[in-house]
Amino acid sequence: MIASDCIKGRRSIRKFKPDSVSHDLLASVIEAASYAPSWKHSQTIRYIAVEGSLKDQIADDCTSLYPNNGTIIKNAPMLIAVTVIKNRCGYERDGSFTTHRKDTWQMFDAGVASQTFCLAAYEKGLGTVIMGIFDEDKIVDLLHIPEDRELIALIPVGFPDEAPAAPKRKPVEDLLSFQ
Repeated sequence: MIASDCIKGRRSIRKFKPDSVSHDLLASVIEAASYAPSWKHSQTIRYIAVEGSLKDQIADDCTSLYPNNGTIIKNAPMLIAVTVIKNRCGYERDGSFTTHRKDTWQMFDAGVASQTFCLAAYEKGLGTVIMGIFDEDKIVDLLHIPEDRELIALIPVGFPDEAPAAPKRKPVEDLLSFQ
């Protein structure tokens, strides 16, 4: 699959077949996603794969802010928690900030890594959707995420049981300007 086909074909999937995702298949997606660029090649993104009753507990107990996310998570055979190692992106070796953005660069790295993960998953026949509305504190406790890491996003993953049409895109003229 060429990159433009992957970019244009990938959709946010919210309905999944019940088939499990093999750990080897997930490892191949993570291996591809590891090529996502990061701040000074810091490679601070870490993934936690959640299955079974713990995944369902997250769906039931950690999505009250947007209950539809719980339905999607429960329907997916696997949930990926995207985390970042804190205090590395945006810093110099002496601990000072490199730019006025300070430590917020880690969100950029997490976004790039999440999209790279989703594109790699799509190429392997998997569907994904990136979620940002959840009870972070409860999930951190349930997954025993260490204090040196921050939970950034959740990505349900599985074999798609839907094929959504591409939403309308803005024309290039609205997106691009030249100076």
